[in-house]
Amino acid sequence: MIGIILNDNAYEQDIRELLMAFFPGRSFVHEMLPGLELCLIGEVDENREWFRMQVVFWGDYSPLVWGTSPAERQELDHFDEPIRVDYDNRTETKNKIKRRLYVTLKALTGRGLPWGSLTGIRPAKIALTMLGQGIGQKAVCDYMKETYFASDSKAKLCVEIASRERELLSQLPKGCGGDSYSLYVGIPFCPTTCLYCSFTSYPIEKWQGRVDEYLDALFMELEYVAGQAGKHPSSVYVGGGTPTSLPANALERLLEKLTDTFGCAGAAEFTVEAGRPDSITEEKLEVLKKYGVTRISINPQTMNQKTLDLIGRRHTVEDVRDRFLTARGMGFDNINMDLIVGLPQEEEDDVQRTMEEIKALGPDSLTIHSLAIKRAARLNTMREAYKDYKITGTQEIIDMAARYAREMGLDPYYLYRQKNMAGNFENVGYARPGKACIYNVLMMEEQQTIIGCGAGTTTKRVIPGENRVERVETVKNVEQYIGRIGEMIERKRELFFAFPFSAT
Repeated sequence: MIGIILNDNAYEQDIRELLMAFFPGRSFVHEMLPGLELCLIGEVDENREWFRMQVVFWGDYSPLVWGTSPAERQELDHFDEPIRVDYDNRTETKNKIKRRLYVTLKALTGRGLPWGSLTGIRPAKIALTMLGQGIGQKAVCDYMKETYFASDSKAKLCVEIASRERELLSQLPKGCGGDSYSLYVGIPFCPTTCLYCSFTSYPIEKWQGRVDEYLDALFMELEYVAGQAGKHPSSVYVGGGTPTSLPANALERLLEKLTDTFGCAGAAEFTVEAGRPDSITEEKLEVLKKYGVTRISINPQTMNQKTLDLIGRRHTVEDVRDRFLTARGMGFDNINMDLIVGLPQEEEDDVQRTMEEIKALGPDSLTIHSLAIKRAARLNTMREAYKDYKITGTQEIIDMAARYAREMGLDPYYLYRQKNMAGNFENVGYARPGKACIYNVLMMEEQQTIIGCGAGTTTKRVIPGENRVERVETVKNVEQYIGRIGEMIERKRELFFAFPFSAT
């Protein structure tokens, strides 16, 4: 248990996130209690000019290990001094506090983090912004290392991906920027709920009788969006959950509605996640082809049967191969696969076996995730039941998986991070030339408005020229979404009224 005691909570979240990165799985309290492993005490003076930090610890830690980089050593030269802050400049103040805390925790624990003091989910956005300002790649890389203490390999990966994103964005058709938008449609149903999952998803077997009610509500929201934002989104992404957990007739009803309402054939990209192999049939693949879906995902997460059984997936390794080859044989030429590194009980040889299997199939893109144990996942809510499960996430495993991706002719093109990730690593998307997911780049780097429709979705309205994003969410609970669909539409109306689209 970790204590955080502050006389001003303006930067409590930033401090807590960095502590979580060093001490994953710990709980936090805001008082000095018996049994604390560590307590951070932070005090801001009454004029908000100085921040003084003290870390008190009682745990079994290594001898102090001081910074290895010049930037870290320079920070540690002022180890005991208060930090000069400017609360009118939140970014600068946040970085100063996190820099000092990072070198303190590294000295205390004897280990650093691959991304240094960075805890945000979009590190590539920093590099993308700087490259857009005409700053060279080496200077951006140096900035990442000196400002955030990111490792050399992570800084280089970040700049490589940002450079590739710039190239992808420059090639997009006209209308993929400014006041345009992309559409995300959430289908919150799955065959089962995986052990690590915290997404909005409900077992489809229990909701079969109400799927049409859900679609009726969703269609009301879609019609409103088309009337307000225009009928031609740059890209369309149907995710979940698992959209292909819908019966074939319901899936066809959904895609017909999307096509009639938004003219999806004119979008630069039309993605449907067919993620769970046990949800995919030839009939459903034929429906996807009929309505012009250009990109699908078939997501095994692992190609080790013992792990699939453990995490609650009902399909087999052979099912993955069969569904992939069936889709390929039907002409799908942009197939993504998702994998997770750090699944319970998997070691490096298990991940290597998975990578060999995936290499033999040859997907067009591959997203390699580091396991993130979210608050609502069974691995967390039922922690005692799974306490003996070993979770291994190492830089060596991440590097090995990345090496396989590159050997398959796939280049990294987008990156994001999550809280509570095994090893404090990252998720990276790799793709063949011409097969990168446009929606992923637009969404992750907040380059375009993303309108989310369906239970548990978020709309992010990018305000042109203001470097600002306004958000509005729909409720996660399916029954509430159906019953409160008028309210969900009203939430969007208020956002669109405040920041109207130029074309309707």
